[in-house]
Amino acid sequence: MQYEAAEAWAAAYMAAAAAAGRGGGGGGAGMWDPAVERVERLAAESAVVIFSVSSCCMCHAVKRLFCGMGVNPTVYELDEDPRGKEIERALTRLLGSAAVPVVFVGGKLVGAMDRVMASHINGTLVPLLKEAGALWL
Repeated sequence: MQYEAAEAWAAAYMAAAAAAGRGGGGGGAGMWDPAVERVERLAAESAVVIFSVSSCCMCHAVKRLFCGMGVNPTVYELDEDPRGKEIERALTRLLGSAAVPVVFVGGKLVGAMDRVMASHINGTLVPLLKEAGALWL
């Protein structure tokens, strides 16, 4: 019950991956999306990954939340990346809506700011961070 929100988002993430032709589903080679694959690869490289825009106040708030908890997230500033718009479109496909910041913990999609804050408030964020190896306390 504690991980229901995270599991729901993970299920949506996997459904998006299957729709893109990589989840063992019926997607053909024409459905493969290198931008979504790049996001997946970047998200899997660190315990906590935040896709952000440097001028976004909500992005700043979520980065401060994690840093304040003692987590050292890997942050990708999309407005400073030459492929930022491409990554942002891939994140929109994964989320179903356009929003930054987008947070991954342990390679799994947590979601945008609303999902991160809901997880923090209901007490499920810290266990996710511990499970991913981002927190040791």
